[in-house]
Amino acid sequence: INLDICVSKDKKSITVERWNGGRRDLAVIRTVCSHFKNMFTGVLKGYQTKMKFVYAHFPVNANITPDNKVIEIRNFLGEKIVRRVECQPGVTVERSDPQKAKDEIILTSNDIEALGITAAQIHQSCLVKNKDIRKFLDGVYVSE
Repeated sequence: INLDICVSKDKKSITVERWNGGRRDLAVIRTVCSHFKNMFTGVLKGYQTKMKFVYAHFPVNANITPDNKVIEIRNFLGEKIVRRVECQPGVTVERSDPQKAKDEIILTSNDIEALGITAAQIHQSCLVKNKDIRKFLDGVYVSE
């Protein structure tokens, strides 16, 4: 894709141009601009996602490695299997304050895409199989 990306001389603005572009080219320009905005927001403020453990009977246990890069989920629906999810590069996982919220983890990162991928991997590792998902609502869900 041929785009002209220029940084102004005072380094306060970025210009993205495409000459004789159609609808698809304009969509690409908007996507590139959105990626820039997400990168700037990630570097300046950072991104944070909270995930909550939801269970009806068997309490879900989660162990986080000391380097905050891997989470191990145990006792999901009473199963003995240990679900291990490795975070994407740049994402850290930690427990929230037990006085504020029980059974909650916080994911933080500068990259919103890596944060979303990690949250999706944690959520998908605890999906209920071969049961009615309307009845069995156990799992790990994004709360904020």
